[in-house]
Amino acid sequence: MLIREKLEQRELETLSPYASFAVKTKGRSTKEDECDIRTCFMRDRDRIVHCKSFRRLKDKTQVFLSPQGDHYRTRMMHTLEVSQTARTVAKSLMLNEDLVEAIALGHDLGHTPFGHAGEKALDEVCPLGFKHYEQSLRIVEVLEKDGNGLNLTWEVRDGIVNHGTSRHPSTLEGQIVRLCDKISYIHHDMDDAERAGILKEEDIPEKLRKLLGTSTRARLNTFIHDIVRNSEDQDEIRMSDEIGRAMFDLRTFMFEHLYSNPLAKGEEVKARAMLGQLYEYYTEYPEKMAEEYYLMITEKNEPLERVVCDYISGMTDQYSIAKFKEIFIPKSWSKY
Repeated sequence: MLIREKLEQRELETLSPYASFAVKTKGRSTKEDECDIRTCFMRDRDRIVHCKSFRRLKDKTQVFLSPQGDHYRTRMMHTLEVSQTARTVAKSLMLNEDLVEAIALGHDLGHTPFGHAGEKALDEVCPLGFKHYEQSLRIVEVLEKDGNGLNLTWEVRDGIVNHGTSRHPSTLEGQIVRLCDKISYIHHDMDDAERAGILKEEDIPEKLRKLLGTSTRARLNTFIHDIVRNSEDQDEIRMSDEIGRAMFDLRTFMFEHLYSNPLAKGEEVKARAMLGQLYEYYTEYPEKMAEEYYLMITEKNEPLERVVCDYISGMTDQYSIAKFKEIFIPKSWSKY
């Protein structure tokens, strides 16, 4: 018996009946030979970790644009924290950790430079619209591996595209990632806000602090335990009504006091204007994009607007700034 087959058998014997089993996957868009030592979900995880889009996450904004300090989260750190939190929940519920990890590591591959500010900018200027979760799916299905995609399993792709607030993943593992994405950014964005001096622990409403905990660490612990307690031996991932409402209230507090705070987001107007101008430039001069993107328009008949979004959303913060300077700033001025 192959090692992969032993692992698949172990899943069947040890995981919850509500888990997604590798041997029962709905499969890949293009059929391929199985690995002898890894399950299909393990392979998907590895493909995501080794792809170029994943590496670029280390230089993309989470909340703070160009923060002064080494300890603020980037999109890469957010992704890793979601993965770790989601794996803890999955292990506790005897669900498929490999599937959870693959979904978590791939869920934000489609994020733009400058975080949600960049996403809003492209959504405003592109007539086709732009959503980062749809772009994440497009990356793994179309853009990676020189236009061949990663050929991931159906379960991983479903979890990636359905991790947004209003979405509904088909697997419990996808539901775990969707929920852990929210509790992770609530946790670490508050931590970064305290580090930046924008918010203090005491700013959080006392009612929420008494219920959820008086530190970021305590609140994360509360959220995770509540999910596990209320989801054990259930066919859906859920929180208690009380903690779920409190999480929503804390999220609302974060939007009002951090995500719209001019100290944290003051540079976003500039970032959005910059990406808007890059979009206009590349739609007028598509031949100025990297050749692989230009060929998608001329040889694969992909819509111009979508490919321009592909190109810009794939940029890191610093690369987009460099391209803007190259295109719009006279070289004689660059020393000022």
